[in-house]
Amino acid sequence: MTETAVLDAVSATPASLDTVATPALVLDVSKVDRNIARLRAHLAKLGTGFRPHVKTSKSVDVARRLFPEGTGPITVSTLAEAEYFADGGFTDITYAVGLSFNRIERARQLVSRGVRLSVLIDTLEQAHALAAAAADGGPMPAVLIEIDCDGHRGGVRPDDPALVIIADVLRDGGLELAGVLTHAGESYNARGGAGLPEAAEGERAAAVAAAEALRAAGHAASVVSVGSTPTAHFAQDLTGVTEVRAGVFSFFDLVMHGIGVCAVDDIAASVLLTVIGHRPEKGWILTDGGWMALSRDRGTQRHPVDQGYGLVCDIDGNPFADVIVEDASQEHGIIKVRPGSSGVLPDLPIGSRVRVLPNHACATCAQHEGYSVVDGSGRDIIGNWPRMRGW
Repeated sequence: MTETAVLDAVSATPASLDTVATPALVLDVSKVDRNIARLRAHLAKLGTGFRPHVKTSKSVDVARRLFPEGTGPITVSTLAEAEYFADGGFTDITYAVGLSFNRIERARQLVSRGVRLSVLIDTLEQAHALAAAAADGGPMPAVLIEIDCDGHRGGVRPDDPALVIIADVLRDGGLELAGVLTHAGESYNARGGAGLPEAAEGERAAAVAAAEALRAAGHAASVVSVGSTPTAHFAQDLTGVTEVRAGVFSFFDLVMHGIGVCAVDDIAASVLLTVIGHRPEKGWILTDGGWMALSRDRGTQRHPVDQGYGLVCDIDGNPFADVIVEDASQEHGIIKVRPGSSGVLPDLPIGSRVRVLPNHACATCAQHEGYSVVDGSGRDIIGNWPRMRGW
């Protein structure tokens, strides 16, 4: 066989989990579709709109599982995401991070392209900066005021007089006040589902109260936006809410499992690694993927079950009982039995492949350029979906 024929034969070999270079970010699209269907069905019963957050996937291909027509509505965490998804045909975008002054012109450029963009503020300084920019009569984004529903991060309390003052500045500056937005970040401190219905109700009540305060002062505040993956799944009443945001729900991860939102079998993203060494005297199996492949996120460290740097599965995604990536350096992962458990280290010869379920899907996926896509339990890679990076 000639050299050309050999190369042709190699290139014709279907890509699979047995042959793809590792570390590789694997995405099971059947689980993605199932996770999307679950949340859509829940929100449909509650009669509210859905504006999914695309910060986890950062991929047009994944977003089109949510919106085959590719227009939205979506939520993003960076203006680079907004620009990327706008390039992909998405035209209804909320940028759900507090607006810095140096991003105002960039936001205006998106509006000038025909994107319905909403930005987020919670201070008078931001309102005045937007009003000053709007003075030239050019295109401006709509504005949402961030509401603090649980003390987790930024935002204005619903009963803070500053809420109406900010809205007045926006109105006087000729800007559109779209409404209010809140995020129940403290819901991530729940365990096993306990307290999540209450967190969801607190989130709803704070956002609705803020919108009502604005309306009483003569502002429309048509948008009442709430959402986190935990509260979105555990909400029982969304009266007064116009839309729900959630992001990691499409992939899930071990943090969401520990919180009580999903089963291990719902986790759609994993990192494929190759076994490169053994230290039997230490109870170690070494892999070719460290924290550069898995991320440094130890989000389950304070959970009742610490998953280390991730839960280890066989190449087909079946978890080994109590086997985790217990430690990691830049390019090495150390597989061990979870301390204090009765698990048994699997027999994994050199060259064996494992899949590691992530603590935090957003952080782990951010380490990779794209997804090796599989469908269900098969090993064939049916697609390679790029993902964007940057701010």
